[in-house]
Amino acid sequence: MLSKIEELSLIARCIATDNRDAFGQLVVEYEGGLRRFLYNLTGGDASLTDDLAQETFLKAYLSIRSFKGISRFKTWLYRIAYNEFVTYRRKYAPEVAVEEIYAGDEPAHTPVSSNDISMDLQTALSQLPDTERTIVLLFYMEDLPIKKVSQITGCPEGTVKSYLNRARTRLSHLLN
Repeated sequence: MLSKIEELSLIARCIATDNRDAFGQLVVEYEGGLRRFLYNLTGGDASLTDDLAQETFLKAYLSIRSFKGISRFKTWLYRIAYNEFVTYRRKYAPEVAVEEIYAGDEPAHTPVSSNDISMDLQTALSQLPDTERTIVLLFYMEDLPIKKVSQITGCPEGTVKSYLNRARTRLSHLLN
């Protein structure tokens, strides 16, 4: 894992000399986690994951000069990835308003096979609304603190905590 100093040094080289090797080192450092995050967001669609990851790294490279260094590069990168996912969903997902997703009570209980716990969790995660799934993935799978999750999703910290609580309750019902 890169230290903040190493990270900033690579970013400075990218900005000052358009150093693609330095950006390549950043890609190597964060690609695995970013792809895992996107893979889970897309419900396991590897092709879409590849497309969104590619768009994320391209946008990050093209806009590296706008990185202010207030947060870690990873947080900034995940924010770009999340925005790419949201843009994709708005453009290609069925016409369902976010309010309609949250208007219902608890999601319908879907029986889940107990043969493979990772498949059970993937199935349960896929039934969460996008925002809840994103927050769960960032907090539990990417091990990011509430503050970073808030920065990536653009939700206030209290809202992130509420979504986590709601998602835990829903996942508990789905996995039992």
